[in-house]
Amino acid sequence: MIEYMSGAVKILPHYTYADWINWKGQWELIDGIPYAMSPMPVPKHQKIANALGGELYIALKNCKNCEAFQAIDYKIHDDTILQPDILVICQPVNKKFLDFPPALVVEILSPATALKDRHSKFQIYEEQQVKYYIIISPDKELGNCMYCNLRNYLHKKSLLFGGF
Repeated sequence: MIEYMSGAVKILPHYTYADWINWKGQWELIDGIPYAMSPMPVPKHQKIANALGGELYIALKNCKNCEAFQAIDYKIHDDTILQPDILVICQPVNKKFLDFPPALVVEILSPATALKDRHSKFQIYEEQQVKYYIIISPDKELGNCMYCNLRNYLHKKSLLFGGF
């Protein structure tokens, strides 16, 4: 990839799944650009993820098709691999990664990921037609649920998360 910055040419490397699988640590890859998934999430982030994951597990316990997962690799393209905080998947996963859109994705914002979650990942999930996308802001204890109407996301509902 070539970017032009103030008349100078800056060449960025373009990575793929073949590169990504050999990296140490946790990384996301968006359009060939790597993003480190560190530092580890803060305790409030983890508490929200655990509580919501538990609620989804209970809600889906008797569902024969759908299951809740925390942070698994979602390979969208050879140069785009994401690790959503929480997913609901309603089809069997037969590979080491998810290679089809989940029914629901939850991203819990942190200062390091908020911009990427609200913009880059929002656009990717929308293009992939992930039916529901929930973005949770731990600082505000507020979540926004978007619904994909087969073209773009519509704001469906705001959710309050308290007690964390």
